[in-house]
Amino acid sequence: MNEFDAVLRVRGLRKEHGQGQGRVRAVDEVHLDVPAGQTLAVTGPSGCGKSTLLHLMGGLERPTRGEVWLAGQRIDGLSERALARLRRRSVGFVFQSFHLVEELSAAENVELPALLAGRSPRAARRRAADLLARVGLAARARHLPWQLSGGQRQRVAIARALANEPLVLLADEPTGNLDTAATRDVLRLFVGLRAAGQTVVIVTHDERVAATADRLVSMRDGMFVDDTRLAGRGTGRLDGQIELEG
Repeated sequence: MNEFDAVLRVRGLRKEHGQGQGRVRAVDEVHLDVPAGQTLAVTGPSGCGKSTLLHLMGGLERPTRGEVWLAGQRIDGLSERALARLRRRSVGFVFQSFHLVEELSAAENVELPALLAGRSPRAARRRAADLLARVGLAARARHLPWQLSGGQRQRVAIARALANEPLVLLADEPTGNLDTAATRDVLRLFVGLRAAGQTVVIVTHDERVAATADRLVSMRDGMFVDDTRLAGRGTGRLDGQIELEG
């Protein structure tokens, strides 16, 4: 596979923190291809390097060594300005702690990336309204984050991540702060994204989240130790009674 066959491609990726004897290798010579439309789950124990890998793939951190390609463009050597522009237009991020702007309403949070990318206010408002309806929060569009539950805030964050129709959505422990009911709502969204052909990489400890993926990669000590295609293509149980189906 060459760089034009995958939305995301990394080669020989390494990330080190610290100096001298205190140096830690968070990501260690990782190779990975993520085809268009695939949902990939990355699992492993705390500190194994999975979140660092996600940040490297999204241009939030720079590798010590190796290459990161997005849609055929090598991005690890881009300037900070070029990286910021690429993240706005091509990558959507979802974090465990939501990272919503507390002074902005749900709709304004979703509009913000589109405005920063140069869309007109009218187009940004229309896109935000469509996305909030898609995540089941049209009636909460004018609510501030503190007026929303944790699950609702995460759904707003997912809508915001999709505002610019990103090539890839990167999610770091998206259900880590949610209860079972809120987790169920968020997982249904990820199943829907997979069905719609959105390319997604999810870092997670949660087996329920991993079960929504097409493919599961396990990490330990900064390296991949397993790479499995999931036969069910994103079918997973949230509990003993509720089943998600694409």
